[in-house]
Amino acid sequence: MNSTPGSRVLLGVGAGIAAYKSVDLVRRLKERGADVRVVMTEAAAAFVAPLTFQAVSGHPVRTTLLDPGAEAGMGHIELARWADRLLIAPATADVMARLAAGLANDLLTTVALACEAPLFIAPAMNQAMWRHPATQANLETLRARGVGVLGPAVGEQACGDQGPGRMLEPLEIAEALFPLAARPLTGVRVLLTAGPTREPLDPVRFLGNRSSGRMGFALAEALETLGARVTLIAGPTALPAPRVAERIDVETALEMHSAVMARAADCDLFVATAAVADYRPVEPAENKIKKNADALTLHLVRNPDILAEVAARPSPPFTVGFAAETDRVEEYARDKLTRKGLNMIAANHVGGERGGFERAENALTVIWRNGQRELPMMDKTRLARELAALIAERYQEHHAASS
Repeated sequence: MNSTPGSRVLLGVGAGIAAYKSVDLVRRLKERGADVRVVMTEAAAAFVAPLTFQAVSGHPVRTTLLDPGAEAGMGHIELARWADRLLIAPATADVMARLAAGLANDLLTTVALACEAPLFIAPAMNQAMWRHPATQANLETLRARGVGVLGPAVGEQACGDQGPGRMLEPLEIAEALFPLAARPLTGVRVLLTAGPTREPLDPVRFLGNRSSGRMGFALAEALETLGARVTLIAGPTALPAPRVAERIDVETALEMHSAVMARAADCDLFVATAAVADYRPVEPAENKIKKNADALTLHLVRNPDILAEVAARPSPPFTVGFAAETDRVEEYARDKLTRKGLNMIAANHVGGERGGFERAENALTVIWRNGQRELPMMDKTRLARELAALIAERYQEHHAASS
């Protein structure tokens, strides 16, 4: 089965007769490895029972905004954050009008406003409704906002009319979202590190850093979406588990070093997003260090340089590093690229008012030997997709040149 692991599709179902096609659409999306959850308008349940979608998706179906059980945990916000893509199929004239107006008067439109993932609609309605100037104006408004419009098709409609307004077939929609030919990393084995490390001082305290692992986790899923098989080596983080082929949890820099080096020979692409501690205590205290003196001296020793070791292997994988800097970002990143023999490096500024550690957004300067590209400030999930596409582009060029 061709699949696209790591793709989380939130499917919104509007109240149209084409809703019956959306049951098959769930199956088609799952064939491509997508995890699909369904939100229906209350009127859509008159066409297809929510239990049908629950059976094919494997997840409970949400229909009501003011659901006391779900909204106790701000369920609509969690749905919006969960999705990699929001797809509304069928998108009726009413749904399109409410989206264009920015309304949030039911669960589906509320989730659409709160969701930062790409939005796609598959219109379905009577041909006269589709041609109406109001619908066409709403269509242009949505397109101007970057909404992807899939269809409609032209043909015979349920009412007997002929013309534009038929929802695309499920296979066409699934192919538009996940074209099987557009997965440039199919079969590529990726080893990726993410998150911080913790270096114990005693049984209670540790040396650490502010990395949340958010960027690394998002990048792991984005690379899987491009067809890669990702092994994730993760430091301590509270983030939900990303959909990857394999995950190994570690705590210290030495544990991460051991996990990476045990697998480095079997990967084609190594991406080091983890914020690995440069130093560790020489010998952690066996018992809790008591506050007895006015000053405390720590004796630290340098940790192994995981990234440099991987890049220095006799037959190294395509190696991508990260550089988090507080100043002279590009200068330090270029030095790191050259000194460690990397293929690419993604550098970002930390400590500012926007972006960096513990933030939902970031910006990157991506540098390689003969070029660079700026990825401006954006949500880290979207940034991960942009970076994954660039890594795939450079990896393919490198692979072609060395073949």
